Amino acid sequence: MDLTLDEVKAARELLHDVVRPTPLEDSRWLGAKVGGPVYLKCENLQRAGSFKIRGAYVRIARLTAEERAYGVVAASAGNHAQGVALAASMLGARATVFMPEGAAIVKEKATQAYGADVRFAGATVDEALLAARAFAAETGAVFIHPFDHPDVVAGQATVGTEILEQCPDARTIIVGTGGGGLLAGMSLAVHHQRPDVRVVGVQAEGAAAFPASLKAGAPVSLDRLSTMADGIAVGRPGEIPFDLVRKYVSGVVTVSEESLSQALVSLLERAKQVVEPAGAAAVAALLEDPGAYEPPVVAVLSGGNIDPLLLMRVIRHGMAAAARYLSIRVRVPDAPGALAQLLGELASVDANVLDVVHERTGASLPIDQVEVSLQLETRGPEHRARVLARLRQAEYPLSIPEG
Repeated sequence: MDLTLDEVKAARELLHDVVRPTPLEDSRWLGAKVGGPVYLKCENLQRAGSFKIRGAYVRIARLTAEERAYGVVAASAGNHAQGVALAASMLGARATVFMPEGAAIVKEKATQAYGADVRFAGATVDEALLAARAFAAETGAVFIHPFDHPDVVAGQATVGTEILEQCPDARTIIVGTGGGGLLAGMSLAVHHQRPDVRVVGVQAEGAAAFPASLKAGAPVSLDRLSTMADGIAVGRPGEIPFDLVRKYVSGVVTVSEESLSQALVSLLERAKQVVEPAGAAAVAALLEDPGAYEPPVVAVLSGGNIDPLLLMRVIRHGMAAAARYLSIRVRVPDAPGALAQLLGELASVDANVLDVVHERTGASLPIDQVEVSLQLETRGPEHRARVLARLRQAEYPLSIPEG
């Protein structure tokens, strides 16, 4: 089924008093890399923390009173869960949500706070989807798919319409994608109003079902998913989004885990925006290949629901990827003052010591030596290289642990 622009306009009218038109923020630091204006579409500031409320509300609002009486059920790693829970509470429907084991605690608690009954099933969103469908068959609850339904896609498409109004001279729009609902809806809305604008999808390298699917001409399932970006970790594109993506999207690129974490850290530092890894995907694509996108560019920050503990780990990962965090092991003589001398060498090159662990035992450790594990803060690749060169010049035996 192909959606029309009229259906997108109807969805926007339905959402008029429900969602907020999220801001479009100028990003000078990204613009300097791209060589022209770059704007951030801040759906991380949307109600429930992501764009998902748009599609969920449109879908549930269009149910009959009899259908709503049976309740609704959904499956999600978190953002769709919150969107469904909030929309259901606003429309007076009972909501049950299945999440994969290991879903972010902040997303679980927020979903419960909106009134949904949260249950866990499987290790992936795809497995949670199977459990949700089984629940729907058993109870009569209406299954609210996270991306593979015309009403959901129409709701997500309203992001594209907003962008064209906020940035009428946009030439490229970049958006992270998992199952394809947001990417498909936005590309439809943009194509029918501004066919000259390129819409580019972004997936994590370890969860990139779209490139293979587009090559095959039909949705292809991945055998495994491996990414920190749980919001776009979907093993198979939806049938409805796939058809729209194939028609209207200019391309789908992939980004590394390192780029995702660096993008997240950069958004925190430079844009003062808190996003989840999936929400940073568009910026990760810009950082990997800034010359590939014609400005003005709009990068969609699709969600901001991130567990604080995960945020700490991602920040550390991003700093390491940007050569601003360095873990090393150094052997020093087991003698008074040896550790102080090592720390003095580090101080002489302005390396900030975050943590020190002194180890005296080890099968391969000589009896007259100790191993010191250090976690250092550095200012970038050049400073990191200078720190390592200073230690090697001082003839310290050192190693850099992998990961």
